[in-house]
Amino acid sequence: MSRSPRSNVRRLAIGRLISVTGGAAAYAALMFTVWEQTHSTAWQSGTLLLTFGVVGIMGPLTGHLGDRFDRRTVMIVAEAVAAAFFLAMALVDVTWLLVALAFGSAIAESPFWSASAAAIPALAESEEDIAWANSLLGLGRNAGIMIGPVIGGLLVGPLGASWVFGLNALTFLVSLALTVSVRGDFRQARSAEEEAEHEGVAAGIRFLWRDRPLRTMTTAWIVFLLGAGMGMVADAPLAEAFDAGAIGFGLLIACWGGGSVIGSLAGRKLTAKTEPLWLVLGAAGIAVGHLGVGVAPIYALVLVFALMMGASDGVTMVAEQGIMQRRTPDAVRSRVLAAFDAVLSLGLAFAYIVAGPVLAAIGPQKVYLIGGIAAVVATAVLYPLRHLAPVDVTRTEAEIVEAAGGLEIERAIAPPY
Repeated sequence: MSRSPRSNVRRLAIGRLISVTGGAAAYAALMFTVWEQTHSTAWQSGTLLLTFGVVGIMGPLTGHLGDRFDRRTVMIVAEAVAAAFFLAMALVDVTWLLVALAFGSAIAESPFWSASAAAIPALAESEEDIAWANSLLGLGRNAGIMIGPVIGGLLVGPLGASWVFGLNALTFLVSLALTVSVRGDFRQARSAEEEAEHEGVAAGIRFLWRDRPLRTMTTAWIVFLLGAGMGMVADAPLAEAFDAGAIGFGLLIACWGGGSVIGSLAGRKLTAKTEPLWLVLGAAGIAVGHLGVGVAPIYALVLVFALMMGASDGVTMVAEQGIMQRRTPDAVRSRVLAAFDAVLSLGLAFAYIVAGPVLAAIGPQKVYLIGGIAAVVATAVLYPLRHLAPVDVTRTEAEIVEAAGGLEIERAIAPPY
């Protein structure tokens, strides 16, 4: 017996909150342990690339699993394997082995994110509930990212990293149980023609490229992340420059995280018609926040602008997810979402690499100014999408083509703007 659509989404959101909180705590403990054992920035950078950078490398391949197999099964297996990796991490204390197991867990988790996002239009069942569902899932993710590192920092001292890794394995199992309890459909009806149209691991990349609005969004966010990624590296030096210390750094992260929770919550009111406009407005808010941090004379204003950035980012993420879900057929949706995340992750990785020399040369506030300029450019790229015509995701791809009078698929699905 199927549960109500909203009940199913709530279960997934609670599972995401629990697993992301545990994961964020575990990765904080991992980074602390790697630094404590090596005192090497090379090890720190390598650990980041082998964990957070995995999405950029493995995304297209793991996204294929969410389209090829039952998405519910893919999510369950991904959580079970990731739990096993973290349980193994709780039993070892050798740096290279910890990093290798963390790399394995990142690969195992990768299919979960694209499969769960691709399932939302089917689980929500109605156009009106898609933004609400994305908002709730974004709320769980952002709250977990905000709370997790604090929990990891509090536990790693008295208990040790091994206990944090073990507790994270438990959070994955709890999330797995919640996913098992969902009884709704994780995929929409699709025809054999649709399956054949989008064959292959690279189908998501092809669709992302040929759909003009999605290509525009991807281009804009690459530009944005090249600046924002450097800003992330500048956070600790920024707090130091204002003599705010560790407490100031924590407040900076908390303000951004709290803002992202507020933005995700506000996103529940979006609709297919308003998502494009709020995508642009959110990008503009991120730009203002970055520029504000770059010129702020006191640290209190830095925190205010960080809150603005977080809130803008939260609502933008809800709008972005909704637009992508509505514009992509179910047969290729997981691969498109994975390809989008992969491209952005690679851009973020490049920003991490160049951030060090730029930061040393110009200082943290000027790095934020660069991020603000990049966000302004990204907003300008997104601006033509503000009146983007909505696509009814409840229709199959064949129905969209038929309604468009038999036009080629890229014109039918991606109308001019």
